[in-house]
Amino acid sequence: MPKVSEEYIEKKKQSIVDAAYRVCLKKPVEMVTMTDVIEETGLSQGGIYRFYKDLDEILSDMITNMRRDYNFIDDMEALRNEPNDLSFKEKVYRICDILGETMEAHLMDIQKINFDLTVLAINEPERTEKIIGGIKGRGNMEYLAQTVLPLLRDSSEKKNFVLKGNPEELFDFISSAYAGIEMNCILSACYGRGKIGCKSSPGQLFGTLAKTIVYLFGAEE
Repeated sequence: MPKVSEEYIEKKKQSIVDAAYRVCLKKPVEMVTMTDVIEETGLSQGGIYRFYKDLDEILSDMITNMRRDYNFIDDMEALRNEPNDLSFKEKVYRICDILGETMEAHLMDIQKINFDLTVLAINEPERTEKIIGGIKGRGNMEYLAQTVLPLLRDSSEKKNFVLKGNPEELFDFISSAYAGIEMNCILSACYGRGKIGCKSSPGQLFGTLAKTIVYLFGAEE
């Protein structure tokens, strides 16, 4: 077999990952099979296994791409590095605006797959660990935990706010609220099964979260 270039290999792998992504938009991730991906690519079974040893390896690369495309980190970093005199309240609202806008833009694609992966993690934890092990780069939630939440704490301490609870409790609440907004909006947008009577607009829900954070951190609303 003639030797092929790295560029050729990367293009082939990208086409396979793109095919898997299209399949995952149509089916729950848990139900996707290697056969589905092979049919979507148009490659032979032997052709696809030249580049990936199994479906989970493809999913790892797919999620790496999703992390690149579903990215609020750049906007958050720009906000952190921006030389301004934003108040704590203004900063919180800007952060939540970024979260809401990013989620709104990807409700029907990346967020749908993220939700499916959460279900997969519940039903097949060992398989999920294998998939996660192959993912490259830092995820958005890791960034929130490592950067944004400490930023809120430091900002509130500089203003001598009186927190309505200890920082760990508040951070746990914010993380849980984010997950709840995500789940409800995805269920409503992708499956028509959002919580009955609950608004499912990321912008509106993150706006309410911003208002709640300002209160819990002791700032004036």
